[in-house]
Amino acid sequence: MRATNTPHISGRWRRVGSAAAAATALALAGFGAAAQADAATPHKVSAQTIATQVAKARVQTTNACATTTKKGYASCDALRVTGGTTAFMEKQAAVKGVAPATIKPNASSGTPTGYGPSDLQSAYGLASAASSKGSGETVAIVDAYDDPNAAADLATYRSYYGLSACTTSNGCFKKVSQTGSTTSLPSADSGWAGEISLDLDMVSATCPNCNILLVEAKSASMTNLGTAVNEAVKLGAKYVSNSYGGSESSSDTSYDSSYYKHAGVVITASAGDEGHGAEYPAGSQYVTAVGGTALKKASNTRGWSESVWNTSSTEGTGSGCSAYDAKPSWQTDTGCGKRMIADVSAVADPATGVSVYDSYGADGTGWNTYGGTSASSPLIASVYALAGTPSSGSYPAKFPYAKAGTSALNDVTSGSNGSCSTSYFCTARSGYDGPTGLGTPEGVSAFTG
Repeated sequence: MRATNTPHISGRWRRVGSAAAAATALALAGFGAAAQADAATPHKVSAQTIATQVAKARVQTTNACATTTKKGYASCDALRVTGGTTAFMEKQAAVKGVAPATIKPNASSGTPTGYGPSDLQSAYGLASAASSKGSGETVAIVDAYDDPNAAADLATYRSYYGLSACTTSNGCFKKVSQTGSTTSLPSADSGWAGEISLDLDMVSATCPNCNILLVEAKSASMTNLGTAVNEAVKLGAKYVSNSYGGSESSSDTSYDSSYYKHAGVVITASAGDEGHGAEYPAGSQYVTAVGGTALKKASNTRGWSESVWNTSSTEGTGSGCSAYDAKPSWQTDTGCGKRMIADVSAVADPATGVSVYDSYGADGTGWNTYGGTSASSPLIASVYALAGTPSSGSYPAKFPYAKAGTSALNDVTSGSNGSCSTSYFCTARSGYDGPTGLGTPEGVSAFTG
């Protein structure tokens, strides 16, 4: 979220602080054992029927991390679903022939209410690559503050979905501070812990064979987050996801050279969650800026459809023309003389959101659904990991441009995230546009080079 704006929060409710209150909310949400037992046996239903019901998904959200108006600081780009019905829930209801359950304020579920690994791999043509590739690759997640339950929550997510264990003891998972310490970690923060869970789960869902490195900055300042990026690269990660952003400033070009310019390393960054408008580090010419889509089941050949994520005038994928960063040579759109956001995109709409397990803090402990471009950034970083180590000296943000207009990318051609004097800055079209870039992955061939 751009740090100068007041955050849009739809459906904000009082947090449930006690286990008893959370259990009551859970029961009201209809996610207890009895509700599960009463669900009808799946019956034959057409793809069109499922697609029609999925289109009914509507949710309320809350910002996972507190925003800040301080110059030089960032907020995470994660939105937690606190009410309504998600696309996943609508699909399940259609298949079972029952009315969909409803998420209640701050209630979490005993089972997932958002898309899981098989959904995401199906939507983006990744099932084969996810099962056979990624071994030996390390995807780094950079976030602020500590999630004390990161390892345990990651284990719960992976166990539920039948993914191989990724633990500190087997060498798959490692958590460090921005200095590389495994013992001297930042202070804990429940909002950023939800962001961290989202990021770790998206890597697991997309590249289950990848190792995961979590680097925790001691605060959400751009200098500390940037230092954490450098530490991730120092520790050998070739794919670094950054699910945060702040207002652009004249300092961005110096941040570029100090923190985000790493040849031969994939650096992804969320485009933002407040609709049209550029934020940093997505505006860096050295990163892959990742926009967001609404991802729904469809009766077409692909089985899925996507449009620009736009919930309201203040909630939707970011995009726009940077005020400060130079245009990279591989961007050829003519309406923006500087760096244009985004490059590519993936699911981010909370109504079509992803399943996340998070147990730290009082707000929605357990299974939750998350959206925001905080979901799309680690997903795209993990697609790069499936595609293989970038060539030495390359800036991987340019890789998808070599596949523009081909079947390697799903061109997103509908929707907008605002009103712009230059239409493609905020409106989808055939080919490149700001909100969705070149489109979404269809396999991994657009992410290698």
